[in-house]
Amino acid sequence: MEDQLGALTTIFTEVYYWITVVFMFLIHVGFCMYEVGASRRKNMMHTLMKNTMVIPLVTITFFFFGWYIYFSWHNGIPGIIGADPAPYGLTDINWAAPWSPLMGSTLSSEGDGYWSHINGVFWAAFLLFSWTAASIVSGAVIERIRSGAFWILAVVIGSFTWIIDAAWGWHPDGWMIRELGYHDAYASGVIHAIAGGFALGVLVVLGPRIGKFAADGTPRNIVPHNPWLVTVGLFLIYTGFWGFYVACNIPILDVGAMAGMEGSFFSTTNIYLTPTTTSAITFNFLMSLSGGLLMGYLVSKGDAFWTYSSGLGGVIAASAGNDLYHPIQAMFVAAVAVPIFYWMHSWVERTFKIDDAVGAVAVHGYAGVIGLLISGFMLWGYPASMYAESAPGVIATISPWGQAAGAFIMFFVLGFAPAWIVSKILSALGMLRIPERIEVAGLDLSEFHGRYLDEADVSAAEEEEARRLGLI
Repeated sequence: MEDQLGALTTIFTEVYYWITVVFMFLIHVGFCMYEVGASRRKNMMHTLMKNTMVIPLVTITFFFFGWYIYFSWHNGIPGIIGADPAPYGLTDINWAAPWSPLMGSTLSSEGDGYWSHINGVFWAAFLLFSWTAASIVSGAVIERIRSGAFWILAVVIGSFTWIIDAAWGWHPDGWMIRELGYHDAYASGVIHAIAGGFALGVLVVLGPRIGKFAADGTPRNIVPHNPWLVTVGLFLIYTGFWGFYVACNIPILDVGAMAGMEGSFFSTTNIYLTPTTTSAITFNFLMSLSGGLLMGYLVSKGDAFWTYSSGLGGVIAASAGNDLYHPIQAMFVAAVAVPIFYWMHSWVERTFKIDDAVGAVAVHGYAGVIGLLISGFMLWGYPASMYAESAPGVIATISPWGQAAGAFIMFFVLGFAPAWIVSKILSALGMLRIPERIEVAGLDLSEFHGRYLDEADVSAAEEEEARRLGLI
């Protein structure tokens, strides 16, 4: 780093992303608590460990090939598969490979020392998005999926399909931005629609839990065994979502130099390198959360589970355009989306016998798609990115058809389709669903039987001793 301003910018950016990673870790803590609370007692340990092991499996695979796919595949099919490193100031893609010196402890001078400071924390921010995508799927399939099958699916979405959609639609010069005018600043589609579509693809093959549907097809409520744990888990997800939003920004960038202006103009930018402020997203995050909570309370008639979930779904629906919306617009987008995805969840459940245990397809998938469609109309004509150009001197603009095409790609092409294919293969191999007898008895008794049998033996021994002593 040649000057003090450059050094301060680099170190500030490094610390900024490190802090976002810490906040986003709370999302995963929240998902673990939320899913354990939503499961029945006989499946608590299995549910917890199924989601916990996402951390090492997706982290290791994302290190070895996820980050490489995001950048390095650009050279294979220019502008189509991978992301162009040029907007980030690099032309040599080897720094994204797992054997690169910049994928470890180094103070390289490459890029004026910038990427030797940034690469690890920027990689980690994207990694936490990968965990989130996998955890969204995790909640939908609790109490009947084999752990190994879920871990395979988690790696598929966490280290492969979602990072491709990030290269396509969440990069300053991704082909969806250039060609479609796609805009998804805070990942309505890039994380949530793809994860919701992926979860639906798995559920179609996996089938419902035993007892979920009555003989006449009427769905039964399988209530959370611990609603307090669900509540705390969702509030932790809200908290971690702050880090998620902030990680979708670049904290300080000389936009003037990038745009060829005379002199410097430093600003926070969104993921597309378009100027924004953290003040703007603070307004819009809280207003969309509030719009979702209020409407969720109304449509569910005060049901706590759907009220909290609708707050999350409201934020997700508004996220595509929350860098450009007015706060009141963000509130209304969230409020409009809630009754739509709430109704869709009930209709799909009744019609197709889809057992989504936590409403993940609705809250993430349908809400994300709805948000993309609404943003296509509300932001019609705005630049999709300051950087992306579909022709020399022409900046791609947001449109209803571009957002609709993007929603289809995210939910179906990169979400539903690969999940359905991999799930069908796992099912054919007998690896997807647990046996019926184990599902009835409970996964914890089956997989952690020693611990639970010992607990029963200890209780019996204590009762016998108490009787011998005349205490009972």
